[in-house]
Amino acid sequence: MDRRRRRAEDRTGFDDTTNYLTLALAKLVPRSVARRAVSVAVWTDRDEYEPGEPVEITVEFHNRLPVPVEVPTPRRRRWGWTVDGLLEATDERRYVRGEPATFAFRAGERKRVTTAWNGRVRRSSDDDMDRSEPAGAGEHTITAFLATRTDDPPADETTVRFVRSRRSES
Repeated sequence: MDRRRRRAEDRTGFDDTTNYLTLALAKLVPRSVARRAVSVAVWTDRDEYEPGEPVEITVEFHNRLPVPVEVPTPRRRRWGWTVDGLLEATDERRYVRGEPATFAFRAGERKRVTTAWNGRVRRSSDDDMDRSEPAGAGEHTITAFLATRTDDPPADETTVRFVRSRRSES
């Protein structure tokens, strides 16, 4: 893969090729308006899973305005997902560069990314021994969000249920 193509690919799963006209027009939209213009939707491939079974999560961001927008983010993280409030289903500290970034959208653009949660929760402990355990039986809330500077970022949530295996009941 050549160097130019690697730069154009975004580590968050989006192909962000630079369109300078779009960037210039997006700067005309106030940031507070841009932040409210982008909606977030999240869904999974199924509603029920067995404990420890992987969950496919799809997140879609949609610029509802007929003009391009840029949404500022305080760090390099542009978006994220949580399971029951744990970022990416772990309570480990995550390092994300502290420099601000923006999440640019063309007029009416939809950006979709699919990620997988392995159905496990990673827990760190005082003795520096991390452990990974299957999510418990019952309902779990998956939330996807736009990583903005506000306390109430654009977000959406869905629930999945982990049920005991019918095979293990036999």
